[in-house]
This record gives sequence, structure tokens and C-alpha cells, in this order.
Amino acid sequence: MNVALYIARRYFVAKKSTNAITIISWISVLAIAVGTSALIIILSGMNGLTGLVQTLYNSFNPDIKITAVSGKVFTADDKYITQLKSINGVAYISRTLDDNMLLKYNDQLQITHIKGVDENFTAVTRFDTLIAEGNFISEQAKQHDLVLGKGVAFRLGVGLHTNFTPVCVFCPKRGNNSGINPEDAFNEEKCYPSGFFTINDDFDFTYGLISYEVARDLLQYPVNSVSALEIALKPNADADVIKKEIQKATGDKFIIKNKYEQNDVLFKTLKTEKLWTFIILAFVLLIATFNIIGALTMLIIEKKKDVKTLSAMGADVNLIRKIFMTEGLMIIFIGSFIGILLGYVLCLLQQHYGFVTFEEGYIVDAYPIDVRFSDFVLIMATVLGAGFIAAIYPVRVFTKQNLLLQD
Repeated sequence: MNVALYIARRYFVAKKSTNAITIISWISVLAIAVGTSALIIILSGMNGLTGLVQTLYNSFNPDIKITAVSGKVFTADDKYITQLKSINGVAYISRTLDDNMLLKYNDQLQITHIKGVDENFTAVTRFDTLIAEGNFISEQAKQHDLVLGKGVAFRLGVGLHTNFTPVCVFCPKRGNNSGINPEDAFNEEKCYPSGFFTINDDFDFTYGLISYEVARDLLQYPVNSVSALEIALKPNADADVIKKEIQKATGDKFIIKNKYEQNDVLFKTLKTEKLWTFIILAFVLLIATFNIIGALTMLIIEKKKDVKTLSAMGADVNLIRKIFMTEGLMIIFIGSFIGILLGYVLCLLQQHYGFVTFEEGYIVDAYPIDVRFSDFVLIMATVLGAGFIAAIYPVRVFTKQNLLLQD
């Protein structure tokens, strides 16, 4: 039988002569439980938001993107595409052309980053899942469909039921144009809105999509000119390995990025925010565990006679300290268990019922939650470490000062 555990358990549940000791002990349990559950809920919420952002960006960005080191465009003919498709793990390749263009609808003007995409674009990016209203560009490549971010559409005053008035897309002509009429310096295409997409404000108020052929005509680039080649990989393909193979096949004249490198600043920022949130809450939890110092100190003082009795029966200093240390660890374990259970249950309720909701207009109705086992391990290690630090001081100091050195 574990003597230290048995006596510590009796001390924890037995009635004390001073009610304040019991109250402080349960306050310690409550403080640890609240701090632990708060860590689980907040970290799971940040995981959910990060996952949502990654899903949205991954629906717009390909698995691998190839751009030129210098210049806006490069040539990617069918032979070049076939060579890339021969690399094991490559599923689809899409040609894209993008540049800033001027949109005009009635009297409204808006400079927009227009991206020309081919028929493989939705297979590469799943962008069609981001369409909030209407439809994506028709498969008929020559059709002048225009997909706008909801922010761009709002500023232009464009609706899906106003197809009688086209959106005029202007792009400066390449070369030297010295005509008297300023309009002669621009290429113009009349496009009709087919759908609106929404990702976030950075995209919604900045981007529009048209067919690759229309974009190429506006920009006056030769056939097979692309701003980027966007690649979708087969399921379970290793993006890093394929990236190296593509780099080896294309040479140093091209920049190859996976989906995370395309938005490395964003994803690094999200990770940093989660790290600092955890550090701040961990400090709060550390302060909460210091209640253990008061609870153990008062318990040690109250149990002077018991300690003397145990000492007379042959208990050494290490056993006596082990009893009170076990008492402190019981407070930590009970508090952390309640906190983990409470936090997990609240996260499950949010996942299934979505009690915390967003206002109308958001991409999702309820606050996203993503519970990860790694967070539980990290939180538990933090709680145990903080609790051990908080418990060891009164056990080592006050047992020596107030008990073991007294007659």
C-alpha cells in the first residue's frame, strides 16, 4: 500500500478544523480547472480558425505553383506541360495569366487584379467551392464570363441579374501608343458577371477571374504565355519531393512553391499568434496554481501533531514531504481533469450545435473548433509543471521551518 497516497487522500477529503483550508483547496482545484478549460477552448478555437483560413486559401491556391524568376510571363507550350505531367504525383496543370486591369460598370470604376484561368483551374484549386452566388466561368473558354469578388462587385454595383449592361475590362496596350483619343491606348473586352466569390477582404475587394483566352487577348501576349503554372497533386503525393523534381526539371529560372510557401507570412503569423496566446494563458494558469502554496502551507501548519506522531512511528522526512507533495499533486490532477473534461465537452457542443455564431454574411455560421490531442498533451504538461513548481516550495520549506525543527 502506498502510505503517502493513502494519507494524502485522507487529508484531502477529511474535514479540517479550519474551514478556510478546505475552501482554499477547492479554490485551487477550481482555478486550475478554469485555466485548463480556457486553454483547451481557446487553442481549439484558434485551430478551427487556422483550419478555416487554410481551407479557404487552399481552395484558391494550388498544391504547387511555378513562376518565372524574372519577367511577368514565360512560355509553357504543350510539350512543356506534357513533360511536367510525366512527373510521378502530378494530377492536373492549369495555365494562368494575371495582371491589374480597370473595370468599368456604368459610371463606376475599379482597378482589379484580374486572373485569366483555363478549363483545368477548378480541378487544380477547387475554386468553384468558393462561389457564393451564381456560377463559375463556363467551360466554353471563349465565353466572356466574369467572376468577381463580392467586394469588387459591391463597389461597382454589379448584380447577377443585370446582364444587359456588360462590365468593361480595360488593359493598357503594349508598346508605344500616341493616339489623340485616350481610349485608343487601351484594349477593351466586354464581360458579363456569372458569379461572385468570397474568401476574405484581401481577395474579395481585389480579385476577379476571366477565361485564359480573354486575358491573353487583353494583355496581348503570344500563345502559351503564362504568368504561372498551377499544379494539383494526386492524393497522398509528397509535395516536397515533387517540388524538388519539378525544380530539377525546370532549372533555376523558375520559382517553385508549395501551397504553404505561397502564403508563408500568413501561416507563420497564425502559428505565432497561437504560440503567444498559449504563453499568455500559461502565465495566467501559473498564477492560478500558486493557490496551492496557500492551501499546502495551511494544511502543513494544521497537521503539526500528525507529523510528530508519524515521525515518532518511524516516518522519515522524505515520507512526510511525500505526503504533502502528493496532496498538492492531487489538487493539480483533479483540477486539470475537470478542466480538460469541461473544455472538451464545451468544444464538442460547439462543434455539433454551434452555440457561438457569427453575424450574417460570414463564410461559416458558427465559430469553428478543431480539438487536437497534441494540445491536450501540451496543456497537461504545462499544468503539471506549473503545479509541481507551486507545490514544491511549501512542502520543502514549511515542513522544515514549522514542523521538523520544532520539539
